[in-house]
Amino acid sequence: MPLPASSEVPDRSTALASPLVPYGWDDGWQDAFRPWAARGLVPGRVIRVDRGQCDVVTPDGTVRADTAFVVPRDPMKVICTGDWAALDPEGGSPRYVRDHLPRRTALVRSGSSKRSDAQVLAANIDRAAIAVSLAAELDLARIERFTALAWESGAEPLVVLTKADLVPDPATLGHLLSDVGRTVPGVTVLAASSADGTGLERLAALAGSGTTVLLGQSGAGKSTLANTLIGREAMEVRAVRDMDGKGRHTTTTRNLLTLPGGGVLIDTPGLRGVGLWDAGTGVDRVFAEIEEYARRCRFQDCAHHSEPGCAVLTAVDGGVLPARRLESYRKLQRENQRIVAKTDARLRQEIRREWRIRGAEARAAADAKRGRLR
Repeated sequence: MPLPASSEVPDRSTALASPLVPYGWDDGWQDAFRPWAARGLVPGRVIRVDRGQCDVVTPDGTVRADTAFVVPRDPMKVICTGDWAALDPEGGSPRYVRDHLPRRTALVRSGSSKRSDAQVLAANIDRAAIAVSLAAELDLARIERFTALAWESGAEPLVVLTKADLVPDPATLGHLLSDVGRTVPGVTVLAASSADGTGLERLAALAGSGTTVLLGQSGAGKSTLANTLIGREAMEVRAVRDMDGKGRHTTTTRNLLTLPGGGVLIDTPGLRGVGLWDAGTGVDRVFAEIEEYARRCRFQDCAHHSEPGCAVLTAVDGGVLPARRLESYRKLQRENQRIVAKTDARLRQEIRREWRIRGAEARAAADAKRGRLR
């Protein structure tokens, strides 16, 4: 059934009066939505997706909508939490998502399969808060990996060392903060505790505008942190396992929630595998000091293994650059190069497949035309 046309295109000045403003609606989104508004569709932000349907907050409240009309072959275009959607107007049963607006930013990782598929974790985010539990030994390599994904998304990374109450000695806590700070140069690192309130005021201030996504492993305290910031038990929380200190997957979907002091928070399920997805720029930013040393190497294509005049190896030998940093840099670079190569190969396959389909259609059309001429 064709959608009703509408000549009522919202004026730019009405954006700040919209009930969607607490969810991030602004003049930019208002302008971007004009083509869909002209078709009689209504805007809404996706706050949860599951089983082919999603919850969308609209000017008239939260509605359940079907995504049957927006199921692309490209996983990068699948509707996800944080998207701004164009829905059927009020009265449709069920409502359908007809499209989603181009994303400003997107947090993307390599899919859990070994294929070169991507998975969009959250859309239109301004910062990515990486939750790291102090109940376990710090895994600096994992923090580097998460931060690379965050930089690549276009959002600003933020590392939150959770359960800070488990480290009562201020000197020890200070050393931990310094270690992480050196691992992710240029990124804000803070300690927080939902148990005693450490760092929560500062975290709330940072998350008080725009959209913040919470990332981390299961058991990192993301949902507890979300509940504390929101001021109510919005997310289910379970204790970590006593045998190994690992968390249980309490959060199973990505949920978008508004914060009482302003801003929007997206809580995500615990991530065990964090594969890079074309994150070359993000890796470079995480290892900014290595990139700086690399510019001083004798050869522009220096691989930093055994080449003469390698400034990176000189920094390692001199104790200025930790060997662990260089090894982590090499690992993430190799991984990212593999996924880019796989993606390029898949793209070439898709282009060849499209050519074959078009060729078959052209031959069928030619055969049909010859049949008519006979």
